[in-house]
Amino acid sequence: MRMRIRTLAVPPLLAGGLLLAGCSAPAEETAEEQPIEVADAVVVTYDGGIYVLDGTTLEVMADLPLEGFNRLNPAGDGRHVLVSTADGFRVMDAVSAELTDAEFAAPKPGHAVNHAGVTALFADGTGEVTVFDPDDLGDGLPEAETYTTEQPHHGVAVQLENGELLVTLGDEETRSGIAVLDADRNEVTRSEECPGVHGESAALDEAIVVGCEDGVLIYRDGAITKVDSPDEYGRIGNTRGHDDSPFILGDYKVDPDAELERPERVSIIDTQTGELRLLDLGTSYSFRSLARGPEGEGLLLGTDGALHVIDMEQATVVESFPVVEAWEEPLEWQEARPSVFVRGDTAFVNDPIASKIYAVNVATGEVTAATDLPNPANEMTGV
Repeated sequence: MRMRIRTLAVPPLLAGGLLLAGCSAPAEETAEEQPIEVADAVVVTYDGGIYVLDGTTLEVMADLPLEGFNRLNPAGDGRHVLVSTADGFRVMDAVSAELTDAEFAAPKPGHAVNHAGVTALFADGTGEVTVFDPDDLGDGLPEAETYTTEQPHHGVAVQLENGELLVTLGDEETRSGIAVLDADRNEVTRSEECPGVHGESAALDEAIVVGCEDGVLIYRDGAITKVDSPDEYGRIGNTRGHDDSPFILGDYKVDPDAELERPERVSIIDTQTGELRLLDLGTSYSFRSLARGPEGEGLLLGTDGALHVIDMEQATVVESFPVVEAWEEPLEWQEARPSVFVRGDTAFVNDPIASKIYAVNVATGEVTAATDLPNPANEMTGV
């Protein structure tokens, strides 16, 4: 394991709504930073920094400047967030709204996956996987195990309950499938029947699904199963699972030559039967549109501005709640676009066009809170 520590000049945190009385205390006391504690923090990036929001009121509790295009990943311990910077995964304490100097070094940091109580980080630039217990975060970096794949590539890794490690296969040019390693990191099985392998999701009974350009792979009970798309090119690259549901919600694209395909169908994969069904939504969406609700229902934020609720077993839309104005997905994937993040029974909807964040009750569609942001948000997560 490698640790890179950087000394940064961190500006004072701006506590939302906090006014200091000019004459009630000595100047040296009023100038001190006052520690804050953010309840159920929601964290969003913007061009130039990170906002930390109160999870109930959506009040901006802190503004943390940070240059560059930064991505967000929940660490898995209910307190920390991993910020993907140019150099690695930097640890952020979301509760105290502090961007720490602790960082998991990772050239071209990629996916961060929390499963079975452990978190696995994938460095696209080296192919190195770092696995650690997120509950050990908080005082520097925790002890971690590392494993390096055969070739660097844009990949993902997930550690299972029994200690097995699932990793993607590929190189800088192509990606072909997955391998599963036992707890001693000896390979037990692999499949290279997954061109363009991307992403992962977990379903009921620890079925792990990864997307392919022609379907998905399902790893369950020691065996890998290929599920084919109904089209020769039917790419599933972004999926969302739920631990209590056998179904996986995925995107679905059919044009390999499109500059940007705006699909209107989603895929629904039954991990127990291997059945793949397509659902026509009548609206397009982006890779940040997919989520799952508290009961395992599918959720999708369409370009029509509505949050669509999907009965996964019946493969039907059962509710559509208008939230934001209609929008169009931008050509560049790094550009901000409306997105959704779900925690408990609340869907947090980011609308960068209007610079607003909404909290929406998944069951009723009621907007329970909303806030205006000083700058449009891009990525969003929470603890």
